[in-house]
Amino acid sequence: MNVTETSNSRGLIRSMLVIGSAQAMNILISIVRVKVLAVLLGPSGVGLLSIYSSLKDVVQQTAGLGMGSSGVREIASSRGEEVTLNRVRRVLFAAHLVQGALAVLAVWLLRAPLATWLFGDAARSTEVGLLGVAILLSLLGAAQTALLQGMRRIVDLGRVTVLGAFFGTLVGLAAVWQQGESGLIWFVLAQPLAAVLIALHYTRRLPKPTAARLSLEETWEIWKPMAKLGFAFMLGGIATAVTLLVVRGRISQELGLDAAGHFAAAWAITMTYVGFLLGAMVADYYPRLTEVIHDQAAAVRLMNDQAQLSLAIGGPVLLLLIGMAHWVINLLYSADFETAVALLQWQTVGNVFKLAASAMSFGIVASGRSGFHIIAQLSFNIIYLSLVWLLLPVTGLLITAIAFVSGYIFYFIVVFLLVKRLIGFRWQALSLYLLGLHAGLAVALLALALMAPFAAAVASPLLAGATGFFGLRVVLVKIGPKGRLASRLAFFYTRIGWPIQYNP
Repeated sequence: MNVTETSNSRGLIRSMLVIGSAQAMNILISIVRVKVLAVLLGPSGVGLLSIYSSLKDVVQQTAGLGMGSSGVREIASSRGEEVTLNRVRRVLFAAHLVQGALAVLAVWLLRAPLATWLFGDAARSTEVGLLGVAILLSLLGAAQTALLQGMRRIVDLGRVTVLGAFFGTLVGLAAVWQQGESGLIWFVLAQPLAAVLIALHYTRRLPKPTAARLSLEETWEIWKPMAKLGFAFMLGGIATAVTLLVVRGRISQELGLDAAGHFAAAWAITMTYVGFLLGAMVADYYPRLTEVIHDQAAAVRLMNDQAQLSLAIGGPVLLLLIGMAHWVINLLYSADFETAVALLQWQTVGNVFKLAASAMSFGIVASGRSGFHIIAQLSFNIIYLSLVWLLLPVTGLLITAIAFVSGYIFYFIVVFLLVKRLIGFRWQALSLYLLGLHAGLAVALLALALMAPFAAAVASPLLAGATGFFGLRVVLVKIGPKGRLASRLAFFYTRIGWPIQYNP
């Protein structure tokens, strides 16, 4: 392994630790936030907040045109070119400001019909109208965090994530404490306001843009590629949201609300854990990959590095989750959700392929191929929705989990074929070994869990420990011997007769 590869691996590990820690804190704050709201307002208050949040998220995703994600690519690819970078920064902020202002206007003008549609009357129309302000603030915050991520200011990005959630929660809960259910709208506003103010504190430390004022034609030429790629992000997100909505409706109609609750429990745990892993891994990886995407050899090495680190670190936890799913469900929900255990176990097998595919999928995004990105996103949704729609009445709720595995295996194949065509991607032997190891063990543990749950609960920690021990060695090989902790761990492997060979 050469110096560049070691540096890449160290950077990826460092960013995964920083963002992973930040997201862990964010999840903890979120759990506390929801718990306090549930105590103060009860189910009706939590339900009202979920409606406000859902409307805000849908309009925000549409108004943003996915430019927060595409903006990261443009900023990362412009590093080292001061004039271009300054122009991209100006257009990114201006676009979010204008698009957010249009969203404010639209939501305010439609506040009465929206309130009637959501609540049956227009009594909450003012609160619905104020959601437009929250959308504008969220988009301005997205522009700031895109800038930090594109500039690879990962530590600052982690601070914004944690501090924004913390102060937004404090202010929001204070409003609910004082005003009860009426304070929920201020709770919704406090979150993005805190995030944008804290993000602004860190982005102001960056060198100020020095480019001259842009003409409308120049602005259009910069905005157009960001919006084109961002539109693909938006469509992918909407496709997934629509698929999930249709599946939940189908489950409720065919099997009842209890089944829908079991599905929701397994889905929430799956998305929280994998979202935690993916969020941690892409913060530095995405802009780093964008910078080298036109150097095919360097891009392929980096994508393999990311896949290897993701599987080495995340794979053992997935194995542990399969065997311990029963206790996880009981801890986070209750014994009434026993049906969700098998769903979670099947979905965890699918997540092995999702984890490996994600390292490849960012090659499509970094290349700026919006059409390929849409194809990749639809590949999972089409397989997943088709299987659930056709087989749910026959097979029951378990088909949702089987379809999840099938969908992500198909997604993995499609993404591989696309990145192979785009940049000549190929798997390194270590990548395939780690994928085969964790996929094979995950399938074996799933089979054991379905036949002998207690045996699987005993076996999964042992297998997770063994693969984690191997995965730690993979990480040490990739990051090199520098650092006190790395040196001590390398010495331990030497003492047990498994020395790590570092290439100069």
